[in-house]
Amino acid sequence: MQETNDRLAPDEGEGSVCTEDGATIAAPAEATAGTEGTTGDGDAQGVPSEADLATSRELIEFIRDCPSMFHTAAAARRRLEGAGFTYLPESAHWDVRRGGRYYTVRNNSSVVAFRVGSRLDADGYRFQMSAAHSDQPTFKVKSVPELEGPGEYLRLDVEAYGGMIDHTWLDRPLSLAGRVLVRTANGIESRLLSLDEDVLLIPSVAIHLNRSVNDGCKFNRQVDLCPLFSAGVLRRGDFDRMLASELGVRPQDVLARDLFLVNRTQPRIWGWAREFVSAPKLDDLQCAFASLLGFLASENERDVSVWCCFDNEEVGSNTKQGAMSTLLLDTLTRLNAALGGGDEDYRRALALSFLVSCDNAHAVHPNHPELTDEANRARLNGGIVIKEAANQHYTTDAFSRALFREVCHRAGVPTQTFANRSDSAGGSTLGNLSNIQVSVHAVDVGLPQLAMHSCYETTGSRDTALGVAALKAFFDADLAIEGADRASVG
Repeated sequence: MQETNDRLAPDEGEGSVCTEDGATIAAPAEATAGTEGTTGDGDAQGVPSEADLATSRELIEFIRDCPSMFHTAAAARRRLEGAGFTYLPESAHWDVRRGGRYYTVRNNSSVVAFRVGSRLDADGYRFQMSAAHSDQPTFKVKSVPELEGPGEYLRLDVEAYGGMIDHTWLDRPLSLAGRVLVRTANGIESRLLSLDEDVLLIPSVAIHLNRSVNDGCKFNRQVDLCPLFSAGVLRRGDFDRMLASELGVRPQDVLARDLFLVNRTQPRIWGWAREFVSAPKLDDLQCAFASLLGFLASENERDVSVWCCFDNEEVGSNTKQGAMSTLLLDTLTRLNAALGGGDEDYRRALALSFLVSCDNAHAVHPNHPELTDEANRARLNGGIVIKEAANQHYTTDAFSRALFREVCHRAGVPTQTFANRSDSAGGSTLGNLSNIQVSVHAVDVGLPQLAMHSCYETTGSRDTALGVAALKAFFDADLAIEGADRASVG
């Protein structure tokens, strides 16, 4: 995911904040330093409420259910079906009706869900959309998985998936999760796999053998980051035998696999004031979860509300199931046709539509505040972060920022801002890539976190609830967009 940062609050004692056009509006009475509004959840110093903590605990359970992108899609599907959504396979005929709830899946790792309003304007309708991603930086097991030696050791041959912080994967209990393709009596079948035990570890080199380790260490991923699988008991072929035992098939029927390393360190709420949540995969499961809860909690009868969770953001999104694929385009054009609309209706709908791209944001680091822009930086527990970059790696512009801020302001939800330091390139995310296929007004947002792309990341214990509130407000809003000239929020 990309870096984000937030704008500093007004000076202490000021009772207003500036809008993008320079106008001044009264700040809500509960507003705290560093934010542009508040939900009133917790107190003015950001002490988490029991509701905040309950949402954080629910996030933790969601993360436990999502050890791979395939499990994330499955977990989302369970929640959608529990909320009355109907599965529409891409290969089937789609019967879509006003007032209906539907979802589709590609590659069992990307999901697009949509809810059709029962009171769509006969003269034109719009899509109100969010997008997050289901994948995280980790290591993928290669097709021939086992490395024999030195001596009796048996290691796994893995390669990097995305841009992780390598050293965070050392000396931790690890497992495996993903999908396995197996031969059955009826053909080839995909099975989810998540080993619920510690089976791997990547050992550090002792300081006695590497005296310069604390001077900075560059890892060779082919040499230094191979997980240890056995000290001599297991032999070549036992990896597939282990998988077969878990899946209830014969080893020779394991045909192929997409398996990834999983950090087994458990998520937790911590701190004397319970201010923090630490977990694997906060980027981007926190945004995927918050946007899904906001989507499911909302009611908007005047639009088509769309929730997207794409795979492969961490490796560029240019896959058949990524944000740059035709998945969103295909879904929107098919539902438009199923509702009786033509090409002209679809293009008019896009002109009235809006996307919130949700991918976590960098909070200012407690030990290295100099790494973030001094005026555009985010803090933990400070509210959802609006991200902007002049190079357009974030889709945010003045129009989309103003509209999203107004949605949050009306709902009493705090927002923050982020921009990279001018001497730092920063990253990119989903919005500018999905806009290649489906071009709409869009804003990039995220929830603030520390240690992005570590195998164990940290956020604030209020942040998930604040994200849910922001996304629910967006999906609830009756947006009326007129080109790039004006918009209203009903």
